[in-house]
Amino acid sequence: MTSTAAIAGSSPRKTYPDEARAAQLRAANINPRTGLATDYLNHFNEAIMLLEMVPDMPECASDFLEWTPLSYAEHFTASGFRARDLAIEAYETADVNIRAEFDQLTDSMTRILTEVGAAMRQVQQDKSRVALAEQAIVWVKPLVMQTAGVINGAAEADVDSIMAGP
Repeated sequence: MTSTAAIAGSSPRKTYPDEARAAQLRAANINPRTGLATDYLNHFNEAIMLLEMVPDMPECASDFLEWTPLSYAEHFTASGFRARDLAIEAYETADVNIRAEFDQLTDSMTRILTEVGAAMRQVQQDKSRVALAEQAIVWVKPLVMQTAGVINGAAEADVDSIMAGP
């Protein structure tokens, strides 16, 4: 044995496959506990940002109407995210319960934004588009926050801290 650890009298720390995988996911900004990346929320935050512009500049409704829903995989495939293949694979292998909660929330946001877009296309008055934009923001922003909690394992972290005790 000629390694520094052997000379110092201690054995090098073994790296287990799960630890290596967790490190790989963390390095790619993917939560290793959930297998999800917050980068996907940028897709919804873009829509929110466009909607927030409508009250001051109603003509920006047309920019929002260009927003198109993308699935998790579609978002990463189209993005410049450096670890997009890893993000997609981690999502596909995520715990079914976490993924179900995540998918339910993102499906709700997509449905709201799609329906608001359809309604905006139907109305002619800026005042109506502004009202639709403001209501959509009220509905979607809290869902983005809930989804971020799922991605970051907030519920799981809360249970872990409660079980650990004082």
